Amino acid sequence: MVKRSAASRVRVFVNRNRRRLVATLLLVTLLPVLAVVYSRPGLADAILIVAQRMAPKKTVADVQEQLGAANRATWKQRLAPLGLEYPPSSVILVCLKEEKRLELYVSPKGKAPVHVESFPILAASGGPGPKLREGDRQVPEGIYGIESLNPNSRFHLSLRINYPNAFDRHMAAAEGRTNLGGDVMIHGSNVSIGCLAMGDPVAERLFVLAADTGIRSFRVLMCPHDFRVKPAGTPKKSDPVWLAEVYSDLVAELQKLPSPKTATGVR
Repeated sequence: MVKRSAASRVRVFVNRNRRRLVATLLLVTLLPVLAVVYSRPGLADAILIVAQRMAPKKTVADVQEQLGAANRATWKQRLAPLGLEYPPSSVILVCLKEEKRLELYVSPKGKAPVHVESFPILAASGGPGPKLREGDRQVPEGIYGIESLNPNSRFHLSLRINYPNAFDRHMAAAEGRTNLGGDVMIHGSNVSIGCLAMGDPVAERLFVLAADTGIRSFRVLMCPHDFRVKPAGTPKKSDPVWLAEVYSDLVAELQKLPSPKTATGVR
């Protein structure tokens, strides 16, 4: 029997356990760094942002390929009993801030809109009233569209609302307001400031639906509450003078939709 030298035995041990040794060394090296990161939330967020920026960028087509099949099947299952086809010709989203609910309607060509499903809004900051400036933490109010889809959102996936729209910019110019803010999204996760956090599964469903239908076929009604249930009321003295016009337009659009009494519940 040939006896191996101590050096030879060490080499054999290292070769056999190379991956385990590398993992152990990395863990020992990273533990102090992780301890600092977890003790400083701001630093953890910064590192996460840098990591996300360095990660390979996904495209809308990538998301459709990865998540499309399952989510299309879910949409078809919801639409078929209502006599609706997928993808639909147009989609209306109704954000009800007070109720913390996002309602989804499909509007077939030449037919009245049909309520398909409602989703709970998991997080949204602010209260009644429009968004007026950057940092006011308000969710906008008015009639909007979907401007773009972000497959690389910090909050999983997101649909970008076209705030400020032409009306917002016109009113701001008349009042001398600047820095209106932006980046208002319907996104995943369960935290949000000035956006609508819907949770990742719902964000995936909405993202695939928007990608397949086309963002130009989406309209978004952003309401302080459901005007079909509770009247708009008289604007407060502190409200912009034009807010009554916005609410009147929203009331007119909501009246075209099925009554909440006939719409299906949150699902």
